[in-house]
Amino acid sequence: MKRLLPYLLIAFGALVYSLGLNAFIVGNHLAEGGFVGLSILALYKFQVPIGISFFILNIPVLILGWRFFGHSFILKTMLGVVAVSVFSIATQHVMEHVHDRLLAALYGGVICGAGLGVIFRSGGTTGGADILARIARHYLGYSMGRMLFASDVVVIALIALVIGQETAMYSLVALFVASRVIDFVIEGISSSRAALIISDHSMQIAERIHEAMGRGTTFLNGQGGFTGADKKIVYCVVSRDEVIRLQQLVHALDDQAFVVLNDVHDVMGEGFSR
Repeated sequence: MKRLLPYLLIAFGALVYSLGLNAFIVGNHLAEGGFVGLSILALYKFQVPIGISFFILNIPVLILGWRFFGHSFILKTMLGVVAVSVFSIATQHVMEHVHDRLLAALYGGVICGAGLGVIFRSGGTTGGADILARIARHYLGYSMGRMLFASDVVVIALIALVIGQETAMYSLVALFVASRVIDFVIEGISSSRAALIISDHSMQIAERIHEAMGRGTTFLNGQGGFTGADKKIVYCVVSRDEVIRLQQLVHALDDQAFVVLNDVHDVMGEGFSR
């Protein structure tokens, strides 16, 4: 069951994505980027169902992915492509006509982003530009993010020319919201903070963190850029509600200490998720 779970999640993510796509994006005459955007253009201009054109467009890309990356990588991608194709046809009559197209773009972006986030977190993709971007990164050294962004820009530009600038602008809103939701689903809510503490009393601070907070620490060797003096930097990860307590603890021992806090995601280990 554990091995089967990622495949079930990919199928579930494809269902959620297809619902958002049909209900809010297509239902309000908006569009998407990448291969789905090209499929939406085919739907608007030639009444070709999204699932059919999306699958046909992905066939040569899947073959390329198989040749370059092997069957283990392409299996989950193939499932993502097939699931999106099937569910987009199955849910094509589920449409919500929202009077405010901006609202439709926001809802569509959230739901589509949630579906794609589940697919990506499960190790799958929806094929298309993602595979082409991976090939370009692997063999040409191009940034994957830039390649995906470039493909979206080209498709949105086509939408602006063929359908209209207003549709393209609302579609960009949906794309931006979807990208943020994808990050949220993949990384989760940042419930932990990593602290870097630079002090002349590092040993006492670390001991106090151990005793009062029950958190582990790590010493990093550093050197002051201005003074040239060697420093022991305390590295510690705490939950979000422990940040104030940590700051008070450090301040009580050394009010001149330099403390830097950063968001961290998916923390695993003692005291956190496993």
